[in-house]
Amino acid sequence: QVHLEESGGGLVQPGGSLRLSCAASGFAFESSIMSWYRQAPGKQRELVASTMNTGGITNYADSVKDRFTITRDRAKKTVYLQMNSLKPEDTAVYYCKALVMTIFREYWGQGTQVTVSS
Repeated sequence: QVHLEESGGGLVQPGGSLRLSCAASGFAFESSIMSWYRQAPGKQRELVASTMNTGGITNYADSVKDRFTITRDRAKKTVYLQMNSLKPEDTAVYYCKALVMTIFREYWGQGTQVTVSS
């Protein structure tokens, strides 16, 4: 059984902050590239941030590079997305994805809604 459970979404005013969590189980978390994606209504799913399985390398979309931070807690098998200075255009369902490099399989969470509005 593979499970990715996102949490931490909600309603926040522009300029506010949220921290999303993704708890992983049932697969080799330590061998996986972990990513956050988002999808707004009527839009294509977009890669927001990712962290590699080795080396601690991270990658961000240009639109969030100076505002969001992805981190990984290997002991807790959890990946986080700290979102600061939120904008209305950040409104979307945010999804956690795992790419298990040893078997080249990917798994998706069910998403958590983030709404940025005054």
